[in-house]
Amino acid sequence: MSEGTAPAVGDAASVADEAARERLLHLRSSIDNLDAALVHLLAERFKCTQQVGELKARHSLPPADPAREAAQIERLRTLAADARLDPAFAEKFLNFIIGEVVRHHRAIADRTLEEPGGSAAD
Repeated sequence: MSEGTAPAVGDAASVADEAARERLLHLRSSIDNLDAALVHLLAERFKCTQQVGELKARHSLPPADPAREAAQIERLRTLAADARLDPAFAEKFLNFIIGEVVRHHRAIADRTLEEPGGSAAD
């Protein structure tokens, strides 16, 4: 194609396809970065909840706290709505995380009870 002439119809589609591919790669790169950040944030969150589970086990507290969980779900639904994220999705996501945390807390409590000379009240 010479300078000053319009691209042929096929060439314009090719240019548009290339621009779309570049945009797609850019967006996917951003998504990959966000996924990595989410994984790191979840790891940090679970480090904190691990400590909560250990504290609960040492003091014979139950692994689940339904009142706190309900308050957290309501809080997250509000944050999601403010961020223009589907609150129902945010609730499902938090319920999944809470389920994992409670499962971990139960495992910690069981381990604490099984330790030699250990009791959850120690």
